[in-house]
Amino acid sequence: MVLSTEYNIRGVNSIRPADLAARLDSESGAAPFVLDIRPESAFRADAIDHSHNIPVYSELRSGDESALRDRLEAVPGDRDVVVVCKMGVVAKRATAVLAEEGYDAATLLGGMHGWNGYHNDSLGYKIRSLVWTVTSRT
Repeated sequence: MVLSTEYNIRGVNSIRPADLAARLDSESGAAPFVLDIRPESAFRADAIDHSHNIPVYSELRSGDESALRDRLEAVPGDRDVVVVCKMGVVAKRATAVLAEEGYDAATLLGGMHGWNGYHNDSLGYKIRSLVWTVTSRT
């Protein structure tokens, strides 16, 4: 996987919001494909710039992986993929599906909640970031 700032937590590759922001701001031309799996209404209300919505959150949450597998033609196979949901939990299932299908994929740690916390420099984000750092070393 090309994501140099990855973490492997519980068998699924993950990336911290700060590291994703750096990748998206990089002028190297290697920006990942950001796949937001939340419902369309949540995506329209708040999304990462240039992200792409495939609203399969409810299906994945209930265990139906076919909803995502049926739409993989919309996900490029030649780029890293970062999966986003509300908190990062359901995105782990999507990341696992993508990895099974041969994609270089990672989950955005904390999901949109973590992303917004990073951008707002919230205390909650700072604490979570510290926890992620500590747990990635164990």
